[in-house]
Amino acid sequence: MGLPCPSVGPYLASLLCALHRSPHPSATFFCPKSPIFPICKLPDLWYILKGVSELYAVEMTSWNLAHAKWGYSSGLGVVRREMSKKEKKNDKNNEKNNSKKDEKKKKQDPEAAKAKSESQSKEPPGEARIGVDARPKPKKIPNKIYEEELAKLQIELVKLQEWIKEKGLKVVGIFEGRDAAGKGGVIKRITQSLNPRVCRVVALGTPTEREKSQWYFQRYVPHLPAAGEMVLFDRSWYNRAGVERVMGFCTDEEYKEFLRSCPEFERMLVRSGIILIKYWFSVSDEEQERRFQARIHDPTKRWKLSPMDLESRARWVEYSKAKDDMFSYTDIKQAPWYVVEADVKKRARLNCIKHLLSLIPYEDLTPEPIQLPARQKSSGYIRPPLTDQNFVPEVY
Repeated sequence: MGLPCPSVGPYLASLLCALHRSPHPSATFFCPKSPIFPICKLPDLWYILKGVSELYAVEMTSWNLAHAKWGYSSGLGVVRREMSKKEKKNDKNNEKNNSKKDEKKKKQDPEAAKAKSESQSKEPPGEARIGVDARPKPKKIPNKIYEEELAKLQIELVKLQEWIKEKGLKVVGIFEGRDAAGKGGVIKRITQSLNPRVCRVVALGTPTEREKSQWYFQRYVPHLPAAGEMVLFDRSWYNRAGVERVMGFCTDEEYKEFLRSCPEFERMLVRSGIILIKYWFSVSDEEQERRFQARIHDPTKRWKLSPMDLESRARWVEYSKAKDDMFSYTDIKQAPWYVVEADVKKRARLNCIKHLLSLIPYEDLTPEPIQLPARQKSSGYIRPPLTDQNFVPEVY
């Protein structure tokens, strides 16, 4: 571990030594050399060292302190002493025993093992660290677990659909976010098992010259739901606050008018009995780049890339500022924004559907299983010759 700042090295070194010699995890140790952190508890020490190391550009090679064998502190850092053969052997044996125990537990109770692995993957509590993003990087979810959870959620969506139909509810879902953030994938999983006459998707194209001359919200109003319907907008009137603002497709006055009018328009919708739910799908720069590259190399997805998508990459910061301004004006109490972390698509889908179900109280109105009646007898009916009909060739 290199310590480029000589004035900080001895203090970090003394803290590390104190940590290694600590008899108990909850012990408090005194570091006389350190004017910065003279007294320190072990649960806080990880954050202190992590924060100070980043503040002073300290290179941290490993934080697995349980296996670190530190010797003494020098003026510039900590000197590692050589482990004896006995210590090396004990370390290897401990690792083997721990791995065997973990495998045994996984076989005996897979659910508990899964919960434990998920809890260990999360960052320890205490997010106020110096110079560090508090949000842990999400991990991919196994396909088997994803398929099982998605099937359960889609059954609940069918129950919600029946409740909406029975009670005459009017539901509007707005799906906004970065390009390639996974909005379409979530909408597809929501509607996959639903009745298209009850739940429909609205994805409007570029406005015509006639629509441009209308009141801005006018082209969206005809698509609002009647009683017993749910409408999902794949992009919505928020185009004006995003792409139109950044790309210069609207004037400054039109943009300002939108920010004034949009909160009132949405309050009107809510007062009329519409349940308005707004989602923003957030994706990192690196993940968006990866998805764009995948679309370029996949002929079945290449149509998803438009010149506007490519331009959005060049104006990433401008889109971020536009989104922040949009949130500051339109994140209202009657219709708040809900942000979906979408770096991992499958997690985003499950989280979004689960959250959607939690926002609308519903009961199970699934119809009881029915019994099929007996089929009508032919009673002299003669089917026309098969040669009189045109059949699709059976190529496969």
